[in-house]
Parts: sequence; structure tokens; C-alpha cells
Amino acid sequence: MAAGISYQANGAFQSHSYLNNFNHQKKLKNNIVKLVTKDFISSNCLSRRVCSVIQSSASQTSVIETVSSPSRSKTRDRDIHKKSNEAALILIRHGESLWNEKNLFTGCVDVPLSKKGIDEAIEAGKRISSIPVDLIFTSALIRAQMTAMLAMTHHRRKKVPIIMHNESEQAREWSQVFSEDTKRQSIPVIAAWQLNERMYGELQGLNKQETADKYGKEQVHEWRRSYDIPPPNGESLEMCAQRAVAYFRDQIEPQLLSGKNVMIAAHGNSLRSIIMYLDKLTSQQVISLELSTGIPMLYIFKEGRFVRRGSPIGPTEAGVYAYTGGLALYRQKLDDRFQ
Repeated sequence: MAAGISYQANGAFQSHSYLNNFNHQKKLKNNIVKLVTKDFISSNCLSRRVCSVIQSSASQTSVIETVSSPSRSKTRDRDIHKKSNEAALILIRHGESLWNEKNLFTGCVDVPLSKKGIDEAIEAGKRISSIPVDLIFTSALIRAQMTAMLAMTHHRRKKVPIIMHNESEQAREWSQVFSEDTKRQSIPVIAAWQLNERMYGELQGLNKQETADKYGKEQVHEWRRSYDIPPPNGESLEMCAQRAVAYFRDQIEPQLLSGKNVMIAAHGNSLRSIIMYLDKLTSQQVISLELSTGIPMLYIFKEGRFVRRGSPIGPTEAGVYAYTGGLALYRQKLDDRFQ
């Protein structure tokens, strides 16, 4: 595979932790288990002590039917390949944020979408309007959550996305839904810091051009595009992949294995990390992978394999639906019901 990877929207597709104490960054990096590119089996995510956001996981709620996470073992891998369930996986990088618009390093700073970003999220929703979504995962950052919510307002099923609150027993109790019919018309949304953007350390909030003028273009390019070199007191792509891929394997892949159709709304670097795992890219290939804001990417999970289908252009895009009878049947049911 060529080192310069650029997934285009038509056909091939374009393809949090907050660190409480920047001074602990070097220690964190040394403690992180090195990723093996083709495997991505890692023993730990970043320590929960370094997170300053409330973590939400796929634990049991009144809306979501959970699937127990298989252990990372030979038994788990064998069970995956024995299954023949088919499921859709949609990846969406959030729309343009207000700091993207200002050309600022954003990282884990929690800023909302710009007007353009809102339009991008709505357009993404139109492109996936005929693809089933049973469960949504987002980062803990508002720009990813806004993208997911806006996208789902254009889905033809008209199900309502509901953010799950598992911060405490009281939060779970107070957010219960007591109507079974309402539950059936809802989509659980699980926010997880592990899907957050790469933490850019001391670059966060700085203008990208001014930073390049100060430190030199080559140095800034190395911080932004190298695999294992972090910006000052920040995360490298390798460190971001450590948490994002581990979370995907532990919490999201079991849902796909059970047959649930999943959408992930996240960020350029957390999604690059997941795509590296899905497409078995090397560390050199992934640094050339560019993802456009607001462009949905579709994978089919079938018989333990992820097959990239590209970016859905609309409900009549033949290439996306031709691969699987399940998606074609789902679209046909929507056509019969809503047309």
C-alpha cells in the first residue's frame, strides 16, 4: 500500500483524555505499552487518574441492551470468526469547529461546531439516512456529540438519540426511560473520553501558522504527523491509538459482533487510529491518512472481518448497498414505509 494514503469521498472515501498534569507526560509515555502495528493488542488504556472528564461506558442502562465484552484471548478471537452476523460501522469525523475555523490547535479543548461544521454534520446525516444505526459512540467533546446528534436528525427512521449518563448511580436512575415504546424509538449514545482527539499539550489554543513561524514548519509537521513524537507535554498518535483502539476492541467490537449497527462520531486522530486497526495500516501508512470533516465512512463487519465500503453519497448509492443484502433490505423497508 502506498505511503501517501488519501481516501476520496466518491468511492474510495476520505478517509479524552485530558491530561491533568502536563508534567506527568514523559512518565505516561514510558508506561504506555508499545503498539504492535498489525495487532494492536494492548494491556491498558491511559490511567484513569489522568482524565478530567467523566467516563461513560456501555454498562447496562434502561435503553441499551448490553453485550458482555469478550476477553482478549484466543477464545474471543475464535468466537468472533465463528459468528456470521453482519453489521454496519459508520465513522464520522466531526464537522468544522470554531477553532478549526480560526486555524487554532484544538486537541482536547472543548469547543463547538462552526456554522460550516453544522452544515457538514447535517450533510453527513443525509448520506447515512438509509443505513441502520442501533448504537452511537462519541467522544466526550461537544463537537463530536453535536455532529452525531445533527446527523441523526436526518435519518429516515426518526429515532431519537439519547446520551447515556453512567457517571453515578443517581445519574443512571434520573435518566431512566419508563416507556417501552419510547425506548424502541431511541438510540443510546455513549460518550467516552478514549475517543477524544489527541491531546496537543502546549500547542492547544495556538495559531497553527504562528506556531510554524516560531518553531519552524518541519518541527510543527513532526509534532502533527509523526507516529511516536508528541508535541510538548502532549500525546503522540501512538499514545492516542493506545486508548482509542483498546476502547474499540473492548466496547465497540463486541456490539458489532452481536449484530448491532454502530456509528462513531469522533476526531481526526482517534479515527485514524481506529482505521489503522481496521485496515491493518502500518505506522508509516497511517501518518499519511487524511480524514475530511463531516464525511461518513462505512465499513461492513461480517464473519470477523471489516470491509471498507467507502462514503455513502445518498440513499440510492449502489456501491455501498450492493455488498450486503442486509443493507439493501433495510433500505427497501424504509422506502416501503416512508415513501
